[in-house]
Amino acid sequence: MGNDLTVTDALSGQLLVAGPSLGDPNFDRTIVYLLEHAAEGALGVVLNRPSTLGVAETFPQWTAAAALPRVIFSGGPVEADAVLGLARVREATDGPGWTSITGAIGTVDLAMDPDSVSAGVEQIRIYIGYAGWGAGQLEEEVAAGAWFVVEPAGHDVFHPDPDRLWGDVLRRDAARAAMASDNPSWN
Repeated sequence: MGNDLTVTDALSGQLLVAGPSLGDPNFDRTIVYLLEHAAEGALGVVLNRPSTLGVAETFPQWTAAAALPRVIFSGGPVEADAVLGLARVREATDGPGWTSITGAIGTVDLAMDPDSVSAGVEQIRIYIGYAGWGAGQLEEEVAAGAWFVVEPAGHDVFHPDPDRLWGDVLRRDAARAAMASDNPSWN
């Protein structure tokens, strides 16, 4: 789990795994997917905080594409009235209604009809609110060990059991780190 981070590192599309020293109850045992990371700051959504509000009640047009569980997620403590859609698409090309973050995962325009999104939505997750950091703040938190930066794998972003996500990612990455050699050329 790498914690060496400078402002020149672009972490968009990476996972932040909350470490034990974080100390902020808003992020206890969370996994954040970074949507944007730049010198000016960072923005992401908490992947493992489902609400009880169903997608069908608020965005019925997106229900068929909604990843399990089909509920709205709490994306973070910032702007509780902001709504974001994160989607996996068939064609990873930016176009009407969809913007890539990394590969086939990106943001989707929730106001559009799902069939009108040019990239072809396979799965979607809807978030209310987001997590945000000012210039240098995330870098300081990562350097202090509050967050571990991890490459997402397989179904992490649309994990069907959000209550297990934090532990699954932490165990997987800890196992990978434990198997790494002290000699980087052997890894």
